[in-house]
Amino acid sequence: QSTPLKAFLAICLQNPKKSLSSYSTNRFIMKYRITLLLFVLFSFSVNAQKKEAFIPFINSQHQWVDSVYKKLNKNQRIAQLFMVRAHTNRGQAYSDSVAVVIKKEKLGGVVMFQGGPVRHANLINEYQQLSNVPLFIALDGEWGLGMRMADSTLSFPYQMTLGAVQDESLLYKMGVEVAKDFKRLGLNVNFAPVVDINNNPRNPVINYRSFGENRENVTRKAGAYMKGMMDEGIIISLKHFPGHGDTDVDSHYDLPKLDFTEERLRNLEIYPFKELIAQGASGVMVAHMNIPSLDNTPNLPSSLSKPIVTGILKKDLGFKGLTFTDAMDMKGVIKYFKDGEADVRAIIAGNDVLELSNNSKRAIKMVRKAIRKRRIDKKEFEGRVKKVLAAKYWLGLDKMHAVNTDNLYADLNRPEAVALIQELADNSITLLNSEVEIRKLNPVLKTAIVSIGVKETTIFHEELATAYLNSTNFILPAEASDKDIANVMAELPKHDQVILAVHDGRARPGSILNYNDAVKHFINVQASESIVLLFANPYTISSLPGINKAKSLIIAYQNDPALQKAVAKVVLNKIKPKGKLPVTINGFFNYGDGL
Repeated sequence: QSTPLKAFLAICLQNPKKSLSSYSTNRFIMKYRITLLLFVLFSFSVNAQKKEAFIPFINSQHQWVDSVYKKLNKNQRIAQLFMVRAHTNRGQAYSDSVAVVIKKEKLGGVVMFQGGPVRHANLINEYQQLSNVPLFIALDGEWGLGMRMADSTLSFPYQMTLGAVQDESLLYKMGVEVAKDFKRLGLNVNFAPVVDINNNPRNPVINYRSFGENRENVTRKAGAYMKGMMDEGIIISLKHFPGHGDTDVDSHYDLPKLDFTEERLRNLEIYPFKELIAQGASGVMVAHMNIPSLDNTPNLPSSLSKPIVTGILKKDLGFKGLTFTDAMDMKGVIKYFKDGEADVRAIIAGNDVLELSNNSKRAIKMVRKAIRKRRIDKKEFEGRVKKVLAAKYWLGLDKMHAVNTDNLYADLNRPEAVALIQELADNSITLLNSEVEIRKLNPVLKTAIVSIGVKETTIFHEELATAYLNSTNFILPAEASDKDIANVMAELPKHDQVILAVHDGRARPGSILNYNDAVKHFINVQASESIVLLFANPYTISSLPGINKAKSLIIAYQNDPALQKAVAKVVLNKIKPKGKLPVTINGFFNYGDGL
């Protein structure tokens, strides 16, 4: 395609008979030219299969984009900036109602939530067929499809768990696998990774969803995950700009306020966004938070702030990708801006795509009115619509292919992805106290395994029991009675060694375990005589007095089968713990600790 290449090809290919004759006395030169020609052609063949970089592509002119844009009326152009919610676990009537909205309002995208993979695939096919312009189909897949379909698809480890992993190449591989799952299901946008720096243990909404408290570690982990997904051909969205990690209010239910200086925010919270934008991040999601040091408008969410979205994100950081709002039905954004005003202000602020408007029909009319009244610049608006269309073109949505549901479940639960999940789990296990004590464990000795916070035998116990044939399993639920605890206490002295396995049985690992005081007291008394294994959020250590005195303390971050198997491998001396704490817990255990 370049002028030098055309000239080279012309020389090589002009009058083949004459060329062969001319070089008959020098076969070496002829072989060299043929070899070089084949190499160039091969290189172009390989490069042709590789997508053009997202950012320059969506900011360039394309015939397909222009032709689609011209066919849309004013309302339909506005509608390209809106995404609607969809579930497949709420019945046919609900799915049909969403179809009506897509068809009538010509919306630009759909965000999929809970349901099943086959139902999702069928509904995605139906919605794409209904739409004249191909749809963005997004999902919050921070730990893969399992974030929304845990019972039928794979869940990779939470980001806090991944923050402990020291080999970032594993996170790149995870990004590739997650993107493969997305494409197989007909999804093309992942609202991930979370790049919030979680330095507040009380954070009710980010917490275990963050890679941790260190800005460089968060950036490295998120960058690897991001690149894996983008290289596999989907759009990602860094979230939640300009940083939701140091809050104690959930923006789903209220408007958090960040009273930090601009210098602090730029040096800490904004740092991962800045670095990853420079690395080509395709999307950024803006949070609903009030930040007076960046915009002193009373009660104004960051998602509606032009100084934050356009001024800092787009101008200062130079972001030219797609800017998504966090869900526009959250209390953090509609508490002070009701009846569609939030939607208008979000576009005025500079957002490209609005996720989950409370009323998209009303919002489209209000945005059109705002354009007419010049609250929204017409030329700038046109550029955003074309950027959205260009992103769809980059995804290859100009040539739509229906999702094939044959073997879908098997494809989404493929062995290589399961193996990677286990490898990530193995690499995250963090040892905080005495490796010697772990090595002293002897499977021949009489062993007590106390499973705390569960009501039945665990995978960890099953894995360990194959080697520890002389072991007894005791179970203490989170609400165990004094009598239950006393019975266990009476039996422990009859054993040569004790292992306390502390589990968080809840779906989401909170910073404080839901144990009653009696169970916490038991751990306090018994820890110094035991090997303690924590299958829970690392922050929970602060709420368990005495656990720091454990003979040996292993952190497994979450109560997940892969993590339980990984800890069993450590106890059985099959692998060594390689993880490092991604957060500071208390005066005993700090960021980066891990033997």
